[in-house]
Amino acid sequence: MLALIAGDGRLPHIIANRLSEQKTSFVLCAAMGAELLWAGDTPAIQTRIENLGSVLAQLKGSGVTDVCFAGSVRRSDIDPAAIDAQTRPILERLLGGLSAGDDGALRAVLGVFEEAGFWIKAAHEVVPELLFDEGVPTKTKPSDLDGADAGRGEAIVQAMGRVDVGQACVVSKGQALAVEALPGTDAMLRTLAPPMAPAPAATVPTREARKGLLFKAPKPTQDRRVDLPTIGLDTIKLADAAGLRGIVIEAGGVIVLDPKETIAAADRLGLFLWVRRAGVPA
Repeated sequence: MLALIAGDGRLPHIIANRLSEQKTSFVLCAAMGAELLWAGDTPAIQTRIENLGSVLAQLKGSGVTDVCFAGSVRRSDIDPAAIDAQTRPILERLLGGLSAGDDGALRAVLGVFEEAGFWIKAAHEVVPELLFDEGVPTKTKPSDLDGADAGRGEAIVQAMGRVDVGQACVVSKGQALAVEALPGTDAMLRTLAPPMAPAPAATVPTREARKGLLFKAPKPTQDRRVDLPTIGLDTIKLADAAGLRGIVIEAGGVIVLDPKETIAAADRLGLFLWVRRAGVPA
């Protein structure tokens, strides 16, 4: 049996729906007070650092063998009074991971689950179409200038990833216009949008008037079973509002939420989506 450790956002909803469609039994765990979008009838186990030990025991007792992590997780202060007896033996290790940044926290949590005998299953193993093959699935195609900007974006994101900062940036004519930090990709894109209402679809800027692209990829040391970066409909809309030419994501490294709707939105707005193999020469 699978346990879905669900954070915020669309991804847990998509995975839960797929499991339900397949009539696959699963245990749903709400991570760190996540607001679950899924409206199914599977009750959620509330999972926090303070009770992780007892949750592991509960999952074992329910016959869970595989665990899938999906969605963003909010950090919160730990309540010492709420730490249960089964969590105390692993608490020091968890706290050490939490103090080592996002990657360190993930490694610590995954290590605890694996040592308890669980197999970590990636979101794209449950829903394979979330990862696109290399290519350009949109009607609009990138130009040579976009190729150069994509190479620059890749170098920037790799440098950011080595210090565990972010997974995305916006590049135009070789210049970094914005880089992702803790608030995330959407917040970064909003800083580039003009302070006015979006233009109606009929007056979307022409391709010639647009400039720059969003580049998004995993960190160099990313554990690709969990926390892969994502894009979706909101990303397309915000990239359009920012006047960008398109979006470049690393092939096999970025999840596309609601794939058909996302591609259709990009086509409607005249943006390209380039699924690019890492290390492609500029």
